[in-house]
Amino acid sequence: MCGRTACSLAADNLRRACAYRDRRGQRRQPDWVRQERYQPSYNKGPQSSGPVLLSRRHLHQDADSSERVLMDMRWGLVPSWFKQDNPSKLQFNTSNCRSDTMLSKSSYKGALLKGKRCVVLADGFYEWQQQQSGGKQPYFIYFPQTKDTMDKEMEGDEEWKGWRLLTMAGIFDCWEPPGGGEMLYTYTIITVDASKDVSFIHHRQVRAGKGVAGMPAILDGDEAIRKWLDFAEVPTQEAVKLIQPTENIVFHPVSTFVNNIRNNTPECVARIELGAKQEVKATPGSKVMLGWLKSSQEGSPQKKENDLPKWTSQFIHSPSPKKTSASVLQQWLGKQGQPAAKKHKA
Repeated sequence: MCGRTACSLAADNLRRACAYRDRRGQRRQPDWVRQERYQPSYNKGPQSSGPVLLSRRHLHQDADSSERVLMDMRWGLVPSWFKQDNPSKLQFNTSNCRSDTMLSKSSYKGALLKGKRCVVLADGFYEWQQQQSGGKQPYFIYFPQTKDTMDKEMEGDEEWKGWRLLTMAGIFDCWEPPGGGEMLYTYTIITVDASKDVSFIHHRQVRAGKGVAGMPAILDGDEAIRKWLDFAEVPTQEAVKLIQPTENIVFHPVSTFVNNIRNNTPECVARIELGAKQEVKATPGSKVMLGWLKSSQEGSPQKKENDLPKWTSQFIHSPSPKKTSASVLQQWLGKQGQPAAKKHKA
């Protein structure tokens, strides 16, 4: 299942990282809706809020359905038909939606058939591997990162050169309190069977008659994202074909520091060496990363070229280099002495 994510980009950088081309081929950035509610985090769990992409037409009926907006929504879908006065009274967990039941369960079917499809954004997500000792080892799972080919930083350049966001397929809905009040927007992350590369960490299985989901349904590339979001042009029957496992992910082990939802620092995503004593401390690399994040959130001038590595965006592709870089997180957090994150080999 997907029970914990990280999304650490500041609001403006998140918008830049989601650049896309509309139906006319024009390069755009999605407009923020309720930007003031968004809070970056290295450790997001269900019932917290997080950023999602959706078609502008959901909010403005006369809008082009290929146009996108960014919106902060609560994680854990509350169906529009829920009649009680408090969404916390919902008796079942809706943070994840299994792909094989999303068109049969009433919690999701109505919203899905109405085209309420969204893309949940994250740096990556966490998964826990059951250990023979009885404990669980957490892993951080994300898109492979590649270095940008440009030799110099462009002042004022709007094209995003930073972290490639993980883009997960989701369903959202809008609930209105029976007694009136503010509309509540919520989402669920669609899950599929784990791909072979991460199945050793966790796979879908049935325990005591209760299904346990695998990994998030990841939309890899702008064409998949476009089809999932453009509900007016792409019918449900075609869109659901995009929901399948992907092999294009990498991962590395992280400290059990992330187990506590209150821990919210770069140490949550820092690579560790398995078998070594887990000691969480601020490394020189993490201090640099924290400083950069703080300055980017405060709108201060950009760092020099050597202070911040660059990578291409998955939304607007430029020619990719033949060799991929070592883990970006590994570089930022001062783990140069360890091997780069790799896909698991059986």
